[in-house]
Amino acid sequence: MKRMLKRIFPFIGWFESYGLKSLRIDLVAGLTVALVLIPQSMAYAQLAGLPAYYGLYASFLPPMLASLFGSSRQLATGPVAVVSLMTAATLAPMATAGSEGYIAYAILLALSVGLFQFLLGVLRLGLVVNFLSHPVVNGFTNAAAIIIATSQLSKLFGVHVDSAEHHYETIIRVVQAALHFTHWPTLVMGVAAFALMYGIKKLDQRIPYVLVAVVLATLVAWAVGYEHNVKVPLSSIESGTIRGQVERFNECMSRIDELALERTAVNEELERQMEKSGPHSREVLDLEHRHAVVEAGLHDSSEQAASIRETLSSTLLAGVVENGKDMVFVTGDEVSRSETDGRTWRLKVGNKPLDVKALTVIGGGDVVGVIPRGLPSIGMPHLDLKMILRLLPFAAIISLLGFMEAISIAKAMAAKTGQKLDPNQELIGQGLANMAGCLAQSYPTSGSFSRSAVNLQAGAVSGLSSVFTSAAVVVVLLLFTPLLYHLPQSVLASVIMMAVLGLLNVSGFIHAWKAQWYDGAISIISFLATLAFAPHLDRGIMIGVVLSLLVFLYKSMRPKVATLSLYDRHLRDAARYKLNECQHVAVVRFDGPLFFANASYLEDKIGEHMETKPNLKSILVVGHGINDMDASGEEALSLLVDRVRSAGFGIFFCGLNEAVMAVLKRTHLLEKIGQENIFHTLPDAIEVIHPRAHADPMEGICPLTAESFIEPRAEAIKPPKEDMQSCQ
Repeated sequence: MKRMLKRIFPFIGWFESYGLKSLRIDLVAGLTVALVLIPQSMAYAQLAGLPAYYGLYASFLPPMLASLFGSSRQLATGPVAVVSLMTAATLAPMATAGSEGYIAYAILLALSVGLFQFLLGVLRLGLVVNFLSHPVVNGFTNAAAIIIATSQLSKLFGVHVDSAEHHYETIIRVVQAALHFTHWPTLVMGVAAFALMYGIKKLDQRIPYVLVAVVLATLVAWAVGYEHNVKVPLSSIESGTIRGQVERFNECMSRIDELALERTAVNEELERQMEKSGPHSREVLDLEHRHAVVEAGLHDSSEQAASIRETLSSTLLAGVVENGKDMVFVTGDEVSRSETDGRTWRLKVGNKPLDVKALTVIGGGDVVGVIPRGLPSIGMPHLDLKMILRLLPFAAIISLLGFMEAISIAKAMAAKTGQKLDPNQELIGQGLANMAGCLAQSYPTSGSFSRSAVNLQAGAVSGLSSVFTSAAVVVVLLLFTPLLYHLPQSVLASVIMMAVLGLLNVSGFIHAWKAQWYDGAISIISFLATLAFAPHLDRGIMIGVVLSLLVFLYKSMRPKVATLSLYDRHLRDAARYKLNECQHVAVVRFDGPLFFANASYLEDKIGEHMETKPNLKSILVVGHGINDMDASGEEALSLLVDRVRSAGFGIFFCGLNEAVMAVLKRTHLLEKIGQENIFHTLPDAIEVIHPRAHADPMEGICPLTAESFIEPRAEAIKPPKEDMQSCQ
């Protein structure tokens, strides 16, 4: 009973030999992690396209539940960079970042990710993560690190641009805007924060460098009036061109809202009509045409709005005080008529219609702004089955990537602590964390490398440290959100850039290439494809996965088939070690399962020996590498025996394992081959076959009984241990 309870509630095991000392250590560790988590989570939420405070919501329930129901006691769960980036990439085509619909989809995505992970864990299918090979993950992670870092450049330079179809095009726009419109206080603030964090981390990693930078930057921003925004009516903009653009922008946004509502109505009517009269009825065709017209109108209006928004955001204004109190704003070529206030002003233009009675004009840097005080409302998200099905493929990718990140971190820590780790239980914990997190308006989360390292370094004894981390987030949400108002956005950008430095791993490409050249190539292609297709990150991953599967299939279809000769008292691959081959006995080793995909390959290779060796008398198939055989493999083996014997050669087998022998017995192929032609070991087979094939005593040295090289060499090759084929 106790064992079952521990399986369902793993946290029960925490409290065995748990005392006040352990409680104090966990409390300190949990608070230390919270000091890093709070600013990081806000930065990651913005990376995911959400308001900053949704990062705090994602740090409320997930850390606690992942630790309670996972198997790792030190893994710190919450918002992470890669999952945040994947969330943004998934939802960007579906809704405008930061909008109500976008937020609703992000919460629904968390539910989908959690459900997928939970089912994998319950069904004990954690091994499915192996479909994402290490080279693919390495290529994707390095590309993601670059994409994440460069996505923060607009905040670092204080410029605003519309996203392009591809990420690299967006970065080009950012660079072009930065050359003309960089907000220097914003850049200085961001660079100084990054330098401070980097310096403190190098000096002493025990110091919460992220918190120090955030606190100092917030105090400086508050003290110097870093944010300097004013609300003015449209009439205060003394430029007929700008006023006209504001009006046209509002018309476009209103048109977009109308068309969006019309599209929803058309979609609903289209579904009803397809169920009623079928997909080829006249009514359905009319509705599909109407839907296409609405989509075209939406696209055109969105393009117009984006063009106007870019123009308005990039227009620099000067503030002029008139009548001693009222401020009006003019463009640069109109400044000569009066003194300005010395600031450079810009219109704040978002994805909503502008309030012509209270336009926001920015004269300083961007800050986090108002964060709602209090806990998020608890409730079930609206379950839209169509949207869940649409999100499912992306949820699967995010689930596997998030779990791979979490389990790799957990394994690294378990190696240091000696803790037993259960990947399936960790999947259950991560799944429950995401499913419960969506009830409190969380977006998808995972295990964090940096915060887990902090947790381990702080000496966390159990997952109770993560419970204390969640409690600290609750206290911040209830009491301290006003203190975060003046936190500069450029500092959050620096926090993200600092965090993703750990994701860059150039040595991973070199290591993969050294292991196998094709693994290195797959890693590089995954890296380049992810960069090229960003923000459609799933395409880069899928290209890598498909390449990995193709390589696997190719290797399965063409396994290693080696001809053996004597070297260093063992029979080894003659081609690899440049050995002569026996002309009378072909000793062929087949390294792989014999199944439908490669059944004819063994026959082809043996056929080459029969055609190229005129003095060949016997063929010995070494079957140590044949660990399995299906019906196609058995049929191919039967045909091979017939072909070899009909050509006048003898065929023998050695080293066949129990599974293969069982197939031979069940199919009666053993009777055709003959028990006397099957040997347990390679030396036994050579002892019997060799004298029969070498009747002429004058033929000289045989490569099966003495070392014989193709050409003399200065030094011998020392073969790796795994290549040794003693077959004793």
